[in-house]
Amino acid sequence: MALDIWLIYLVAVIGLSLTPGPNSLLALTHGALYGHRRSLFTISGGTLGFIIAIALSMFGIGLLLQASAHALMVLKWVGAAYLVWLGIQVWRSPPPQVENVSEQRWVSGTTLFRQGLLAAVSNPKVLLFFGAFLPQFLDPNAALLQQFVIMALTFAVGEFFVEYGLARLAFTIRPWLARVGKRFNHVCGGLFIAIGSALPFTSH
Repeated sequence: MALDIWLIYLVAVIGLSLTPGPNSLLALTHGALYGHRRSLFTISGGTLGFIIAIALSMFGIGLLLQASAHALMVLKWVGAAYLVWLGIQVWRSPPPQVENVSEQRWVSGTTLFRQGLLAAVSNPKVLLFFGAFLPQFLDPNAALLQQFVIMALTFAVGEFFVEYGLARLAFTIRPWLARVGKRFNHVCGGLFIAIGSALPFTSH
């Protein structure tokens, strides 16, 4: 990939990473609930999920989904159900405690990693978006695998640091979050439920 094309792609990636979505919201929530260090599990899972989505899109699954309305609708409903379920879990979580992160309900790193991963790959709009976005930067005369590695790593690194910044921010403002108590969880959980509820009805 030419340097000028990569720089344009990098700017686009940073802009996309700053756009609110399920994974950034999840990083923010887990940063507040479990601390920015444990949220690294969540962020790592989401990063891997995005790499998988980029791979699927670049190697043809995105085109398959665009060609099959039935397959897209099935994936939409599966993804919607997961996001609603995740929203319910966030809604029911205890409010953040200022004194000690360890006082929060203990959740394994594997669970946090899985939630981040599934939040990224359960949304078929991600596949469709990458299927439309990535070809703008592909060179048909260059090796596809090499371009995939460069583009996937660039996106993964950008997304990782943006989400980690959100997790650290949420951890820093824990005293304020502790004052608002359950309302923070209700807002975040409600956003997940709203995203999940709207997902099956979005056009493709």
